Amino acid sequence: LSYYNEYKSYLRVGMGKKKKSKLPNSAELRNVAQSLGRGKKMDLKSIKDKKLKREMRVQERKTGQALRQAALSQLLLPEEVGYLEAEEGERTLKFRQEEIVKHVDVASAAKHFSLTLPHHGPYKASYTTNGRTLLIGGGKGHVATFDWQTGKLGCEFHVRETVRDITWLHNRDYIAVAQKKYAYIYDGKGVELHRMKNHVNPVYLQYLPYHWLLASIGQTGYLKYHDVSMGKLLVELKTRLGQPHSMSQNPWNAIINLGHSNGTVSMWSPNMKEPLVKMLCHKGPVNAIAVDRGGRFMATCGIDKQMKIWDVRTYKNSLEYYTPTPGSHLTISQTGLLAVSFGGHIQVWKDAFRTKQKAPYMTHQVEGCRVESLEFANFEDVLGVGHSNGFTSLLIPGAGEANFDALEANPYENRRQKQENEVKLLLNKIQPELISLDTENIHAVATPTEQKQLGDLDDQELVLRFKMKGRNSAKRRFLRREKHMHDHQRIKIRKAIQEAQAGSGDVSTNTQDKNILDRFKPKDV
Repeated sequence: LSYYNEYKSYLRVGMGKKKKSKLPNSAELRNVAQSLGRGKKMDLKSIKDKKLKREMRVQERKTGQALRQAALSQLLLPEEVGYLEAEEGERTLKFRQEEIVKHVDVASAAKHFSLTLPHHGPYKASYTTNGRTLLIGGGKGHVATFDWQTGKLGCEFHVRETVRDITWLHNRDYIAVAQKKYAYIYDGKGVELHRMKNHVNPVYLQYLPYHWLLASIGQTGYLKYHDVSMGKLLVELKTRLGQPHSMSQNPWNAIINLGHSNGTVSMWSPNMKEPLVKMLCHKGPVNAIAVDRGGRFMATCGIDKQMKIWDVRTYKNSLEYYTPTPGSHLTISQTGLLAVSFGGHIQVWKDAFRTKQKAPYMTHQVEGCRVESLEFANFEDVLGVGHSNGFTSLLIPGAGEANFDALEANPYENRRQKQENEVKLLLNKIQPELISLDTENIHAVATPTEQKQLGDLDDQELVLRFKMKGRNSAKRRFLRREKHMHDHQRIKIRKAIQEAQAGSGDVSTNTQDKNILDRFKPKDV
C-alpha cells in the first residue's frame, strides 16, 4: 500500500503545474531499477561531435526515465513465484505428482492430465507463446491442437505419413509440420496452406518469432531459413557435418544452435555461410541443447552420460552433471528451471546454472514409455511431456513467470487482440541482417579511433584487379615480349614517316619498290 500511495503522489506531481517532477528515490527503488538495466551508461566524453553527443544525452535521459517507471510498476506487481518447500528431514524430489495434486486447488489440479494415444506415437508437443494452446504431433501422422486448460479442440487431422517435428508460427492460427518428404504449413482448422518443396527431408524445425523466420535442417545437413511473412526462401547454408542430432535457438539473439555427431555445437546466423562459433562439448554425439531466455547459459547433453552447463559469453564449461543414461531432451523454463529426460525418467533442476547442485528439484517417471519431447508452458507451472504412449502434463511449482506483459504475450487475449497483435508483430519485424552474437553492437557508437580508420579507408582509391587464369605462363610471357619488340619498331617507323612529312611532304619513305628476291643479290649491285 505504501508503494501504491508513493506512485499516486508521483502521478499528482506529474499532473500539477510544476514543471519539474522527481520520482521517489528510495533504496529499494534504486535496486529494482538497477536489476532491470542492461549494461553501463554510455561514455559521452569520448564523443567529439556536438550534435551526436546531444542526441546521446537525450537518449540516456529517456532510458533512465523508462527504468524508473519500470521499477515503479515492478513494485506494484502482486504475484510472486512459489516453489516447493520441504520440511526438516524431507526432500522435494521425493514428492510425487499424485501427492501434489491432492494438496493444490481445483484449478491447478485440473492442469495435471494424461492423454493415452498408443497407436500414433511417439508424440512431440509445443505450446504457443502465451502458453494457452497446445500442439501435439504423432510420429505416424496424427496432428491436433486444443486449449489444454478448457479442453476445447481446435483441429485434428491425419497427414498419412511420418511426422518428424512440429512448431507454432506467430499465433495459434498457423502451424508448421516437418513431414517425411517436405515441410508443410497448416491453418488453425487443419487446412493445408503451403507445401515448401525447398525444405527436403526436414528433421528439426525452429521458428524465430521476432524475425518471422522458419528454420529447418534436413538429413543432408542443409540449414534453411524461410521468410514466412513474404513466403520465400531466404538462405540455404551447408553445414558439412551431416544430419544433426539436436537443434535449438537462442531466444536472446535468434542464433540457431546445432548438435552434431562429432560432439561439437555450432552456432549459425543467416548472414554467414560458416558457423559463427564451433565448440567441442562432448566426446560423442550431442543429443540435446537448451539456452535460457537471457542468452547467458547453455545446457547440453551427450551420449557420454554428461549434462554440461556452458557460459555463452565466454564459451567455457562452468558445471557438469552426471546422468545414469545418455540424456535425450532438455528445456528451460521462464524462471530458470532445467528439465532433462533420459529414457522414461525426467529430472527438474533448480539453480543449476550458477552453483553445483547435489540433487534435482523434482523427478518423475513415465512408466513403460520413452520421452520424445519436453517443453514448459509459459506463465504456468506446467511441464508438457510427449512420449511414445501419448502426452502427459506435469505440475512443476515455480516453473512459470507469475506476472505477464499483455503487450508481449497475453494468455487471455480475445480475437480482436490477436488480430491487433499480429499486425504489430509484422510492423515491428526485425530484419535478418541484424541477427548477430552480440546484440549490443547494433546500437553502439564508433569510437574516434574507429572513425579515423573508416575515414582513411574512404580516402583511398579502390583499385580493382581482375586476375585471369594462365596470364603468367611461359608462353604468355614470350608473346608479350615479342609484342613489345614489334611495338618499338612500329613507333620508330611512325616517327620517321612524321619527320618525312614535315620535311618534304612525301608520305613514302622509299620510292623504289623492293622485291623479295633482292636479299640474294650482291651488296655492291
